[in-house]
Amino acid sequence: MPKIDLSTAPRRGGSRYPAPMNAPCKERSWIELAGAAGLTLVGVNLLTLPAGQWSSQRHWHADEDEFVWVVSGEVVLVENDGETVLRAGDCAAWKAGVADGHHLQNRSDADAVLLQVGNPSNVATEWVDYPDIDLCLRPGRGVYLHKDETPY
Repeated sequence: MPKIDLSTAPRRGGSRYPAPMNAPCKERSWIELAGAAGLTLVGVNLLTLPAGQWSSQRHWHADEDEFVWVVSGEVVLVENDGETVLRAGDCAAWKAGVADGHHLQNRSDADAVLLQVGNPSNVATEWVDYPDIDLCLRPGRGVYLHKDETPY
């Protein structure tokens, strides 16, 4: 199995959410570990959340299992049932189709680094709901939509 060269792995950052929903996620950045290895059936990212940033807007997927492991730092997991502090070594997971809106917020004064595992994005099947805001993704659309399914 080849070692992944982190210095050449694809790096991404920011947010594709429409303004102003993009604001709390603008400074996040990640290394696409699965992409660096040529993997296509699983998504694996090393996400860095600077102080004050969120991993995403609170959401849940109809078609994607998600897993996150805190490598370093501290984040607050916000879910339907409340908040939980996650520190280095802690992990959390969400099963596809379970309507438990979730995201991670870095409320500390230092970067947090997380390993994220899920499905790679698939426009044909992606179904995501954002319970706190007027936003959703629906299969075959490939763009963010209002909840009435009109495009932004």
